[in-house]
Amino acid sequence: MRGNGLTGVEVLAAVEVLKVSSRSNPNSVAGAMAGVVRQRGAVEVQVVGAGALNQAIKAVAIARGFMAPAGLDLTCVPTFADIEIDGEGRTAIRLLIETRTLEARSAAAVV
Repeated sequence: MRGNGLTGVEVLAAVEVLKVSSRSNPNSVAGAMAGVVRQRGAVEVQVVGAGALNQAIKAVAIARGFMAPAGLDLTCVPTFADIEIDGEGRTAIRLLIETRTLEARSAAAVV
């Protein structure tokens, strides 16, 4: 459970999806990411292509800095997804971004 009483597929259905392209500004994406995570506890980022993934990963790194003063760290769980763009099947990467406390991170580093 992630604190909202939902599990499995229900959690993913409740998570907002941000679509990132190779032209996305990482600072803007990071701000949106941090805002959604603060409100809902998680956000999903969807990318297609290496350039888009690069911008998304930069945004995760920046968003971690935005969340740190609140004692929160971000985790990133990547998965593949089959999507359709303009009637053509494509493979996307989805990044599930969730929070964990900085204390949990320190404890995990010790193990």
